Formats: sequence, structure tokens, C-alpha cells
Amino acid sequence: MLTPQQAQDRAAALIDLARRVGADAADAVYAGGSSEGVSVRLGELEDIERSESEHLDLRVFVGRCSASIGSSDLSDAALTELAERAVAMARATPEDQYAGLAPQDRLARGPFVDLDIADATALSPQDLRERALAAEDAARAVGGVTNSEGGHASVARRVFALVTSHGFAGAYEGAMHGLSATVVAGEGSAMQRDYAWRSARHLADLPDPAEIGREAGERTVRRLNPGKLKSGPLPVVFDPRVGGSLVGHLTGAMSGSSIARRASFLLGKEGAQLFAPGIEIVDDPLRPRGLSSRAFDGEGLPTARTVLVADGKLGGWLVDSASARQLGLAPTGHAVRGHGGAPGVGTTNLHLSAGSVTPAELMSDIKDGVYVMELIGHGVNGVTGDYSRGASGYRIVDGQLAGPVAEFTVAGNLLDMFARLSAANDLEWYRSVNVPTIRVDGMTVAGD
Repeated sequence: MLTPQQAQDRAAALIDLARRVGADAADAVYAGGSSEGVSVRLGELEDIERSESEHLDLRVFVGRCSASIGSSDLSDAALTELAERAVAMARATPEDQYAGLAPQDRLARGPFVDLDIADATALSPQDLRERALAAEDAARAVGGVTNSEGGHASVARRVFALVTSHGFAGAYEGAMHGLSATVVAGEGSAMQRDYAWRSARHLADLPDPAEIGREAGERTVRRLNPGKLKSGPLPVVFDPRVGGSLVGHLTGAMSGSSIARRASFLLGKEGAQLFAPGIEIVDDPLRPRGLSSRAFDGEGLPTARTVLVADGKLGGWLVDSASARQLGLAPTGHAVRGHGGAPGVGTTNLHLSAGSVTPAELMSDIKDGVYVMELIGHGVNGVTGDYSRGASGYRIVDGQLAGPVAEFTVAGNLLDMFARLSAANDLEWYRSVNVPTIRVDGMTVAGD
């Protein structure tokens, strides 16, 4: 894997090659990564895995025609062939009036802020094994746990570089540490399974492995002997580990490409009061040690903290340069890049701000409701906003969590759900999408 500077230099060399063989404009993206993980099960080593990869993608423009191509061979000969093929492909494609690089006058300029995402802590396979064992041992020590699917510890590093033909060049390196445990409680057809996991940019920010293990074991045992729910309208409370998906549905519908295709349930809702007053949703790419922090986006534009929902009102759309041209807007710095192709749109460190009441207070007036710990399936229509997901969790009776329940569905329409959403004050920061406990009144629950 290359260093950030080496990656930037290699991408710049590829841009020069593309211009030399006929490209009017181009950008190149290098993505390299290495990871190492150790899995244990029932106290024994089960697997050690290590992987390394690197890829260089080139996008070229000949007039308004474009093509993208990539390679994992970074030799001079391979990159020369790559540039020639990309230009030949672009000349054979139809014109796209919205294609092109980001506006030059909006490009990010270095030096870029240090977001402290490149922890240099080294862990040997033995270190990882000990961490995985400690997590699994703590989970298995919880009374009622009968089996284990294992503990896993990992460390990964990534290098990303972007260079454009019209003046942008940037690169950064990041690290990620992970730890998880998954166990089983009960016997036969009554068995239940659950897990706990955490990831962090810095090893020091991870909880102790025993804490993660205990959480996995306690969650699993609490799911034993689930009951059924009767069908009908009920208040639904979403645990923070699943509530972030609701915010994800919102940002997906805010994508400029969805708006341009008129394929979003938010059409016509820009500036509308979608949520109750006081609700705030923020995307913060500059958060130190954030899991998705970055100083520039996938087109070389600067990133900034963006309030997507302010006092319950929806802000503007999330657009890359192509969708911005189509909609007559300015790009917002939310472009993301994968392997090959044009940029897409995505968020970074997304959060729904904490409310003013505790989770217990949020539920205190619920006579009969359900607390959702797990969502199953993908029953969300991004065009209409119709929402239907399989779920499991706990009953809420007289404001208190009661016994576990399973095999039910929660349904509604996202616009109605957003309007009825309220939040507790237990926001924690260890996911890419962070939310407190969320309550949505008036959902349809389908059980027995």
C-alpha cells in the first residue's frame, strides 16, 4: 500500500498520461487498504485473516463525453494502457450535458485540517487474539448464555488520494479498530442470538473488551422466551443502534440525483416543517476522530458542518456537481467515490441532536407500546416514503420495558413518522449515524 504522498503522486502521473493521449479533463482516485482480524470461538482460535488491496480509478472527459476505468496494476505500462483505453471509451460514448469536474473556483485548498483519524497504534495477531478472547469470555460468563458464535478483533488502515486535471490534489490516511462478540442463549427452538460491537479510529477510544462481551451476553439472555404482539396502532421506541436507519432514509431521499429523477418522497418539501420544532439533524465531516471524517469530498470540494434539519425544517438537497448542474444549484461538498464511475452523494458523521428528556421519561406515558432493538428486511419505498420492517424488541407497559417480543412488523409512512418523532437525551458518538433513543407515535404494528 502506498503512502498518502505516493498515492497522490501516482494519481497525478495518471492524470498527465490521460491529458497526453487526448483527454480534455480528468480525475484520478487511489484507494488502498490493509486489514487484519482474528476470530475466536469457544475460547479457541478460529481464524486469522489479513488482506491488502489498492486500486487506481481514472475518469476522463472528451468534451461532454466521459468514461471511467480502473486497475489494481499500478505499473507505468498498465497506467499508460489504462489512459489510452479510457480516452477511446469516452470518444465512443454519447454526450452528457451535465458531465464534468467540480467548479474550479470552488475547489478545496490545502493545507487540510488534521482530523486525527490515523492512529498509529500497532497490534500483533496475538494482541488481537487476546482482545477477541476477552470479549468472548465476558459474554460467555453471563448466566444463561449457552453457546458462542465468537469474538472478533480487527485493525484496518486506508489511504485515499484524489487528483484532478484542473488543480486539486489531496490525500489522507485513516485507521479503524473494531471489536465484537456474538453469543447464543437458550436451547433448541428457543435459542436466541445477539451481539455487541464497537469501532473507533483510535484504539484508546474503544471500550474494554469485557464491557463489550458483557453487553453481548446480557442482550442475548434478555431476548429469551419472546412473546407476540397484537396488531394495532402503538407508540414505537427505537433503540439508538437501529434508530439511525430512519435518518438514513431521510438523507437518501435528499440526494440530488433522486430529486433530479423525481424519485424521492421529499419532492416539493424543501424548507418544509418535516419534524417537530427543536429537532436538528447535522452532518459533520470535520469531527475529530469521526468514523467518516474527511477534509474534502470525492470531487475535491471542501467539506463543512451542514445542518440538514434545523428546528424541524428541512434544508436543501445533497448534491454533487452533476446533479447540481441538473438542478441549477451549487454542489454541497457531499460527493463520494467508490471503485470506478462518477461520484455519488453521501453523508459523513451524521447525527440527530439529543432531546431534553431521558429515555425513561420519553417512555413514561406509554401505557402499551413496543421498544425496537432489531430491524429486519428492507421494506422502505424511497419514492412514496412507505415504511414496513420486520422487528423484535421488548414490550413497553405502563412506561417500563417488559418482556421480549418478536416476529412483528412496524409500518407507517416516513413523512408521518418524522412529524411524530421525538428524541431522548442519550446521544452517544460511536457510529457513522448517531442518534439518541427515538420515539414515533401512531405506527402500525402487525403481530398476531
